[in-house]
Amino acid sequence: MTATKRLISSFVVSIGTLICATTAWSQTGTDVNAGDWPTYHGDFGSQRYSPLDQINAENVGSLEIAWRFSTEGFGPTTDFNNPSTPLEVDGVLYADIGSTRNVVALDATTGQVLWLWRPQEGARFDNAPRKGAGRGLAFWREGGASRILDITPGFQLISLDAKTGYPDPNFGNNGIVDLFEGLRNSDGFEDIDIGSSAPPFVMNDVIVVGPAHRVGMRPRSMSNVKGDVRGFDVRTGELLWTFHTIPERGEVGFETWLDSGVEFTGNAGVWAPMSGDPDLGHVYLPVESATGDRFGADRPGNNLFASSIVALDIKTGERQWHYQLTHHDIWDWDIPSAPVLADLPNGRRILMSVTKQSWVYTFDRATGEPIWPIEEQGVPAGDVPREWYAPTQPIPTRPAPFDRQGFTEDDLIDFTPELRALALEAIADFRLSPSVYSPPSLADAADGTRGTLALPSATGGANWEGAALDPETGILYVPSRTALAVLSVGKDPESDLDYSQSFGVRVPRIQGLDIVKPPYGRITAIDMNSGDHLWQIANADTPDRIANHPALEGVDLPRTGVPTRAGVVATKTLLLVGEGGGGGGASPILRAIDKQTGDIVAELELPNNQSGLPFTYEHDGKQYLAMFVSGGGSPAELVAYALP
Repeated sequence: MTATKRLISSFVVSIGTLICATTAWSQTGTDVNAGDWPTYHGDFGSQRYSPLDQINAENVGSLEIAWRFSTEGFGPTTDFNNPSTPLEVDGVLYADIGSTRNVVALDATTGQVLWLWRPQEGARFDNAPRKGAGRGLAFWREGGASRILDITPGFQLISLDAKTGYPDPNFGNNGIVDLFEGLRNSDGFEDIDIGSSAPPFVMNDVIVVGPAHRVGMRPRSMSNVKGDVRGFDVRTGELLWTFHTIPERGEVGFETWLDSGVEFTGNAGVWAPMSGDPDLGHVYLPVESATGDRFGADRPGNNLFASSIVALDIKTGERQWHYQLTHHDIWDWDIPSAPVLADLPNGRRILMSVTKQSWVYTFDRATGEPIWPIEEQGVPAGDVPREWYAPTQPIPTRPAPFDRQGFTEDDLIDFTPELRALALEAIADFRLSPSVYSPPSLADAADGTRGTLALPSATGGANWEGAALDPETGILYVPSRTALAVLSVGKDPESDLDYSQSFGVRVPRIQGLDIVKPPYGRITAIDMNSGDHLWQIANADTPDRIANHPALEGVDLPRTGVPTRAGVVATKTLLLVGEGGGGGGASPILRAIDKQTGDIVAELELPNNQSGLPFTYEHDGKQYLAMFVSGGGSPAELVAYALP
């Protein structure tokens, strides 16, 4: 038995021949219009939309569990949280499961296991910065050949035969490309701080890989491996191009680093999913911030292409256009999700980037020209020693923010006079943030403060869950959260950085209550033809810990929602919304929402909290709604619903 075959589960079986059709927007041989879900967000435009309508407003409340698949036993340890979105093609589901990111093929109508592939990476897995199931994988097909592409926790690109699960012997080294090879600035570290939790992006026969690093709030050094993005031939695994997200001397953007820090600074990867336009041949990169997330004195300047949308020619890697959304990022305003692409009813071909700051930046996706003006406005400077502050930031004029920005006394809870007084007392030794770009401050500042309280937090606003877009109407549905953050920096004795996120300074609470007013999570509908908000609702009911709080007895509370990051998917007739994770108080409920009004049509009780993004598909005349659910100490589980 070869080494390659020893990596394959003993119950690999064939799943038969897949259909082959052609559509420009899928290039996988199928698309959502055929009832499939062949890419992470449904299509290359990341619209999270399916035209299926067998499940509709009249019957959605009658959905029943069609099948359940537990991930217990699929990995060296039990996986209690799976945030991934499977793919479905012609009756077969492909999913990432387990802490080691095994790839499994399931019958999409029964949940029966068809084949399993598991990486065995040893120390490489042990040192990986991004373990776990990840967020998904990719599918490609040409004629009778079909492949599943994925990135292991140990940062290896794999190509598996979609019918059997066997590695493709013509791809890389027996189906594997070592992504450690060719990294910039990776020498001198005992372990390489690079991996990926997002799916590879596959379009026009090119695989695009964006890297992720450890969370950079307290980086081990001002120096780190650089987050270059690379394109590979989907058939052979050959490296086609490399795009330097941190430019080298002589390249566009180098001047924005003021000739300082550009050589040793790292990160600036693409940890979020990507999107693309196969007709234009553009892949769109949502680039993260550079090292580190809270302090940038060692990398003065605006720091292109960190915190930028970058459009590349997918065949060559040549930059087509870029737009930096945050200059000299010291807030961790990574661009967190795949840009959403749409051909609007008004004829515009747009790209929408929903951000942690709670804006939708909107561009012509061919040229990068803003659809509505984006104004460079002055922002406050701080007083952290040696820090470099960008004097302006790009502020969209439309649409209006979809969540709260900045934090002042007006944002404090006022349920009762007593709680209001306690909230004022709790913030007495913090700075407030009249601007969304109020900068971090010292944990031991001369004025006696311990940091700056800010909205949104570094986890949004919006985050990796992205948004859903109805292509028939041009309405964008954005989930977001309202969670207070403290921007407080101090010296980490284990790092050569002067400052990083300080230990021990926490966001104040009073009697277990958040000090910021609700709602704590919301769904916003935005007409992207005009930029107008249509409606906004809380993402959940008021949790018991608030509704039954003794200090709130007799208080008429609004529907508060919860500070989680909800997953959404749109269909022909409905918006389907889970409560997600990332904050306390989430319930195992999926809601069907009227897309035009925001009214709740039905509520579906789940076996556990929604953790992966919901998706939908049809096979043999039956529509299914599925998602990973996790939490409560139970193994992560994939659950599929259908009408009785």
